[in-house]
Amino acid sequence: MELFEQLDAAEKSARTPLALRMRPRTLADVVGQEHILGPGKLLRRAIEADRLGSIILYGPPGCGKTSLAEVIALVTRRIFVRTSGVLAGVDVLRDLLKKAQRDRQAARKETILFIDEIHRFNKAQQDVLLPYVEDGSITLVGATTHNPFFFINSPLTSRSQVFQLEPLSEPALLTLLDRALSSPEGLGPLQVRADRDALEHLARVCEGDARRALNALEIAALTTPPAADGRRLLSRAVAEESIQKKAVVYDHDEDGHYDTISAFIKSVRGSDPHAAVYWLAKMIYAGEDPRFVARRLIILAAEDIGNADPRALTIATAALTAVDFVGLPEARIILSQATTYLATAPKSNAAYLAIDAALADVKEGRVLPVPRPLRSTGSKKAAQAFGHTGYRYAHDFAGHFVDQEYVPTSKLYYHPTNQGYEETIAKRMACWEAQRKTPRKPTL
Repeated sequence: MELFEQLDAAEKSARTPLALRMRPRTLADVVGQEHILGPGKLLRRAIEADRLGSIILYGPPGCGKTSLAEVIALVTRRIFVRTSGVLAGVDVLRDLLKKAQRDRQAARKETILFIDEIHRFNKAQQDVLLPYVEDGSITLVGATTHNPFFFINSPLTSRSQVFQLEPLSEPALLTLLDRALSSPEGLGPLQVRADRDALEHLARVCEGDARRALNALEIAALTTPPAADGRRLLSRAVAEESIQKKAVVYDHDEDGHYDTISAFIKSVRGSDPHAAVYWLAKMIYAGEDPRFVARRLIILAAEDIGNADPRALTIATAALTAVDFVGLPEARIILSQATTYLATAPKSNAAYLAIDAALADVKEGRVLPVPRPLRSTGSKKAAQAFGHTGYRYAHDFAGHFVDQEYVPTSKLYYHPTNQGYEETIAKRMACWEAQRKTPRKPTL
């Protein structure tokens, strides 16, 4: 019977998904999340000392929330109970909580209750947890992909520490893939040899999701027939097929990255929305950080559009906020809206040229004194004592404009164009110049 049990266990293990088989068993096995699990970090110290309080793990799919809970289950000396926000109703939850309370009173054994997808609990279910968390009957470990400050009751989050997990970096994913290829619990028995660019492709396109990367690796390995020597070779073409995503030439720190973002910015500046959207699509497909694209659009809105359409900067800034809040894949729509708006907006770099010209003057030593009427007055007595008088309040005059010296130079820095709203600005400035007693002329 022992032989049959061993064979059954081996067959069951082979049918278990690779991502499940490769879950870490110790803190040393966990990759990534150094900001909360690095040496000396609070969460690591609490787990190692088995002094963990109630926590909520918040992060995207595949970043290691459940894996971290598995490690806690293995290292703790407390009773570890797990359930899910999808499966557990109020009755099931009450039974678990009452048992934990009995164990604590009778056997003096504390219980860690792990709830996966805790955001799926409604308010009533979350309220059931509150008194047990509050009196220490359970230590709650909740996992969620949704912002806990929006989807979990405030009383519960206030009694728990929230730890945000980040998507795994490409080096971290490569470490996991290499480990899966060599591990006896992983793909080691299949004798898989993978080209480096195949693994790098999987790490790049899986966008920080370890489960997705390991699932793709397993599909690639199981569907690749062994060669004559019994080994299976995974090429990049096989990796692309296994994850249904073709690789594009786009190295995140080399020419592919810089050339594409350059083409994107120049297309927006050149008022070609069609080209701009194409380069945007290439970057999104290749796994570029959408926040990087949004930040570049903000710079472009100020540098290349400026006051020709003051709304451009507002839209670009709003796009960054929205992209950060929503995330991919929907963030592509937000970036497309901002890109097409900026590409079709009137263009002017006058504000950009103005600040660079002024900075050049300051850098070259033309640091001018502040006119006395414009200096900080403090009290009226101090202003009179130091001669800081004579300031003329613009709102007291017709058109809310008054001629006075604001800087002791006749040099002009800002030259608005006739593009978009800047044409209105140019007319307004011309009107003010006409009202000045001594019109200023450009100094070359």
